[in-house]
Amino acid sequence: MAAPANKTIGDLTGKWIMNKTLSDSTEPALALQGIGFLTRKGIGLTTVTLQVKQYNGPPSPPSTQTGDVVHIDIEQTATGGINGTTENRSIDDTQRGHSDWLFGDVKARSKWLTAEQLAAVAQEHGEHLGKDWIEDAAEAQGPGGASHVMNYVESTAGWTAVQIWGFQMIGGERRYARNVLVKKNNKVVEVRLVYDYASE
Repeated sequence: MAAPANKTIGDLTGKWIMNKTLSDSTEPALALQGIGFLTRKGIGLTTVTLQVKQYNGPPSPPSTQTGDVVHIDIEQTATGGINGTTENRSIDDTQRGHSDWLFGDVKARSKWLTAEQLAAVAQEHGEHLGKDWIEDAAEAQGPGGASHVMNYVESTAGWTAVQIWGFQMIGGERRYARNVLVKKNNKVVEVRLVYDYASE
C-alpha cells in the first residue's frame, strides 16, 4: 500500500510491512555482514514488519545536548519464528553502542539530511544512496527542511553500513524506502528496501 500524504520523514509513526516483491534480496548484504547461511535463508522467507514510533524527547546517553531531539523507535518483527530486533534512535548525530542477536556489537549514529546534504553523502559513500528519491517541499518535513534520515553503523566484525530513509515513487506509487550500502574491505553490496504502509 502506498504511503499516505501525511506520512513523511517528519512523521513515520505507524506500521510498515516490507514489500518483498519490490525490495531487493537482503541475502548478499547479510552474507557480507557475516550472517550464517541458514539464518539468511530463514530471514529471506519471513515477512518483516516495522512498528515505528516517532516523537520528541531528551536525547539518549551519551549525548550532552540540551533540549529535546527527535526519537525514532522501531520494533521489528518477523514471521516464521525468526526473532525480531529493536532500533531506538536519537536523531542527533551522536554515536551510541548497540548489540542484538543478529548483528552483534555495533556503534551507530543517525542524523537528518537535506537533499543537498544527501548529494554529498552519496558522493562520499556511493551513488546508490542518492538514487530515486522524491525531492520537493512536501518531502522536506524534517528539522531544517530535511527530507531524509541517515544511519551510519560500524561493526566490530569489520563491516560498515549506511542507510538513507525517505520516500520514492515506485510502481507509480509513493512509498517509504531505504537505500542501503554495506561495505567490508573492498566488497560493497547495495540494497533497496521498500515498505507498504499498513496502519497508524
